[in-house]
Amino acid sequence: MTDLAAVYAALAQVRDPEVDEPITAMGFVADVASREDGIHVTLRLPTYFCAPNFTYLMMADAQRAVEAVAGRVHVALEGHFESGRLNTALAEHQEFSAAFGDEATGELDEIRDRFRRKAFLVRQERLCRLLEEEGADAQALLTLTIGDLPPSRACEEYLRLRAELGIDCDLGAPFLVAADGTRVRPDRLHIHRRSASVLALSFESNGALCRALLTARYDQPDPVAREGAHT
Repeated sequence: MTDLAAVYAALAQVRDPEVDEPITAMGFVADVASREDGIHVTLRLPTYFCAPNFTYLMMADAQRAVEAVAGRVHVALEGHFESGRLNTALAEHQEFSAAFGDEATGELDEIRDRFRRKAFLVRQERLCRLLEEEGADAQALLTLTIGDLPPSRACEEYLRLRAELGIDCDLGAPFLVAADGTRVRPDRLHIHRRSASVLALSFESNGALCRALLTARYDQPDPVAREGAHT
């Protein structure tokens, strides 16, 4: 029988692309159960009208993550206006564009990559702020390499996503880069960081709103506290 703690750990690697937070921490995992035909995961979202493309992306990522530790998996969404179509598409391993036709606004891989690169910029900006608290100025940030970065959880998360995106992680590679991996020029530093700060604010605001809506909708404890029970 699959250890449910391992299932929750796998689900914790799945992130809401619009806030770059684990779906477990966001409170999106309503239930996990082990049955004769495999692991059953039930997801739920803050509102009835959450965007189907982002929703299907998280469902597909959840199924893939749990399959890696549990084999046969059934992921279902409840309380969404497209629950039926989304659940059927996932069970039949359909591409989102095939399931939704003209309603689809791009393949999931394109959407995933676009938002992961936004998340990369947000993680980089948060790391910049930590480095500034330790005395780094603009010039120092521009000259820092990966090998210069002090160890921290923020650094680990930044480097993990950087590697997943295929951006150079060699010790001599520049720390401050754009979403495509190109080095940030000194004359673009202000604009680069301003844009990253706006993205960070958007991610944080969306995350707070989602948690509040989910708590109100399902009358449940704070999602962060709930997620801690499975770690």
